Amino acid sequence: MTFPRFVPHLRDLVHNTDALISDIWGVVHNGVTSFPEACEALQTFRHNGGTVVMLTNSPRPTPAVIEQLRDLRVPDDCYDAIVTSGDLTRHDIAARPGEPLYAIGPDRDGPVFHGLDVTFAPLEDARYIVCTGLFDDEVETAEDYREILHAALTRKLPMICANPDIIVERGHKMIYCAGAVAELYRTLGGEVTFYGKPHAPAYERAFALVAEHRGQPVPRERMLAIGDSVRTDLAGANGAGLPCVFITRGIHAAEFAELQEIDAAATQRLFGDTKPPFALMRELRW
Repeated sequence: MTFPRFVPHLRDLVHNTDALISDIWGVVHNGVTSFPEACEALQTFRHNGGTVVMLTNSPRPTPAVIEQLRDLRVPDDCYDAIVTSGDLTRHDIAARPGEPLYAIGPDRDGPVFHGLDVTFAPLEDARYIVCTGLFDDEVETAEDYREILHAALTRKLPMICANPDIIVERGHKMIYCAGAVAELYRTLGGEVTFYGKPHAPAYERAFALVAEHRGQPVPRERMLAIGDSVRTDLAGANGAGLPCVFITRGIHAAEFAELQEIDAAATQRLFGDTKPPFALMRELRW
């Protein structure tokens, strides 16, 4: 069996690659600051003729994500296009005009609803739930929502999860995301629709944008996925038929900290039943 190996430079992996499908949070920034070498790597790949589509589980629509990236000093020329969970969520909400919904998430995720025919309602009057995150992710966990979720379950309310991530790194702190609340609701017996990685619609949209920018579809074997999450990035890449470059500095950093090479035991411990990545990088750099 071949085990993934640590590779220091992206340039060693992209000789036959036309496009990168790259995660954002954990790869090019940590929610507080950008990673200059990662940005430079994507810029260089594009300068050499490659196409970069950023694929993020952010519950915000693309314009809001672009604004956030600029605030974090991620240059616009790092990417050709962006696909967000928020974009995909908006399509679902738009298909339910005026239908009362109960929103779970912070005010900063408000752009996902902007311009749509939305009626916000208390839980007892809602017909469905949209979860973009936790109301206060600095202190809350999914368990803080158990009572709300039980009440929703008694009314059999379906939930739309606008961010399947369970946890992300913000600076040096791990915070819970919408996926943690949605997974708890699902385990309680609730109906949940997830938008974003690792689910197929997010990748289908990314492939369409790659084809749009290159003027023709690109074979899967000429694309690479880049990400830092086993559950979303690696599983999603596997499901989409893409080789994955796994960045270890993100949410799994502690698990990889002392490893210099990966053997059978480490592969099983780190990736479980998920097909291992094509290659490992401590951080994205050209």
